[in-house]
Amino acid sequence: MASKFTELAIDCVDPGALARFWCAVLDYEVQEAEDGFISIGSPLVPEGGKRVGPVPPTLGFARVPEGKAIKNRLHIDVNPTDREQDQEVRRLLDLGARHTDVGQSGDESWVILADPEGNEFCVLASRRP
Repeated sequence: MASKFTELAIDCVDPGALARFWCAVLDYEVQEAEDGFISIGSPLVPEGGKRVGPVPPTLGFARVPEGKAIKNRLHIDVNPTDREQDQEVRRLLDLGARHTDVGQSGDESWVILADPEGNEFCVLASRRP
């Protein structure tokens, strides 16, 4: 049996603010909150550790003292499920994302944004439920 991807850990200055942003982006909810750490995940995933099938990964935000300094080596891609890419980009910008340049040519089918702490992520053009 292989491993399954269950959580992405993200270092940040303000776990609460970043968790609120990503909850709004992904329609997730807070699952755990401790001093300096917040975990969010899909409300549609059943509780319990014995899930054998694919599950949406949780995001864990851990407070660190330093801010982001360089381009991400790993990033999240999101797919709009109920609207077109340009509408989703506008929604995410209203939530606090911003456009960012990581050297793209302008011919890409995806849009690169940064979350409120500067972590780059892509909004893909295809819609997938």
